[in-house]
Amino acid sequence: MLTQAENELLTKVGPGTPMGELMRRYWQPIAASVQLDEQPVKSVRLLGEDLTLYRDKSGDLGLIAKRCAHRRVDMLFGIPTEHGLRCPYHGWEYDETGQCTEMPYEESEGNSTFKDKIKITGYPVQELCGMIFAYLGPLPAPLLPNWDFMTWDDVHYDIGACIIPCNYLQIMENSLDPVHVEWLHVHFSNYVLERMGTNLRRQGWDNAKGEVAKHKMISFTEFDYGILKKRIMEDTDENHPYWTMGHPIVFPNILKTTGFQYRIPIDDHNTYHWWLFPYKLPEEAGMTLPQAKVPYYDVPMPTVGADGVPPWSLLDNNSGQDIMMWITQDSIADRTEEALGLSDKGIIQYRKMLVDNIKRMQAGQDPMNVFRDPEQNKYLELPSEYWYLQMQSGRNNLNRTGGASKYSPVIAEAVRRIKGEEALKQPVF
Repeated sequence: MLTQAENELLTKVGPGTPMGELMRRYWQPIAASVQLDEQPVKSVRLLGEDLTLYRDKSGDLGLIAKRCAHRRVDMLFGIPTEHGLRCPYHGWEYDETGQCTEMPYEESEGNSTFKDKIKITGYPVQELCGMIFAYLGPLPAPLLPNWDFMTWDDVHYDIGACIIPCNYLQIMENSLDPVHVEWLHVHFSNYVLERMGTNLRRQGWDNAKGEVAKHKMISFTEFDYGILKKRIMEDTDENHPYWTMGHPIVFPNILKTTGFQYRIPIDDHNTYHWWLFPYKLPEEAGMTLPQAKVPYYDVPMPTVGADGVPPWSLLDNNSGQDIMMWITQDSIADRTEEALGLSDKGIIQYRKMLVDNIKRMQAGQDPMNVFRDPEQNKYLELPSEYWYLQMQSGRNNLNRTGGASKYSPVIAEAVRRIKGEEALKQPVF
């Protein structure tokens, strides 16, 4: 268990807090590029700070303060200009750095230098793989990491998101917990399928006897980019990719399976959860490359209704099951009351890594995974037994249980083309 002070150190993420300052050392995803197609201005809350994301008429991005410096109106209603965003109230214009570049009335009265004295918050933003990333830390900004699959040109991508009403830490700790897969994503999956009135069973995790396979051994190994999570199950041994390869928790707040799950603190009590996944689709789907745009989708958040009945149809997949567990721990889990066991050693290791990197940052050093040398950032390879096994079996098997893939528009389109519309109406298993 943690003390209250230790729990607050790891969970408070606002400006000026140790964890908030650590998270500000990293590029964090804040939107999918296509979200700005129909509405080029979007409100964003990140690490306890309210901001305005926009794309101007020249196609450039900006991330500036929520409110105009003049009369404090919300810049969500700002008007994109050729090179900035104009306040709708009195026309003050700001560029992507937050510098005021035009004050129509003031300038008409001969007060042409006042604008030079006005600057609101402005943060760097970049696009990669159909996602928009922001950097809120001290300058100069580090490089946006080129993680392996984010550089590929022979896959389809899509991006899902959900705002989850809990702290980022209990979501990340889930990633350091291999054993929950056996229980939540198999035993509980089978229970959900039963409650939905089906005779289906969760596929892929049974042993040779047709029973749910048990975990025999788990391991957590630190490597250059974080922690590798490995397991041995019944009917597998130390020669299986589950053990020889595993998959990583990428420091500070990413899980990689076949794609990325980002857990981005909005504030102490809410988290952006982003799913960025690549797919090598069966050729018979006939879906051409390269993609014109990376599609975006919303992931529904399951909540228990007023009648106390869980939404079973949202709990037949990994994302729904995980989310329900995370939010039932309260908005910030009380770790002073927890009772950790042997299966939780990865969680303890991750917490230590967070504290160690806070200390590095406070000593004036770059924390883990802050890249500044372009030569070292060309291709950052991350192992994944899930991707390896998927590729060994041919091409993507269109599995709709993992991650948020039940809601993936790319998988849905491939399933529709290969199996027909009715296949999408069935519970996932």
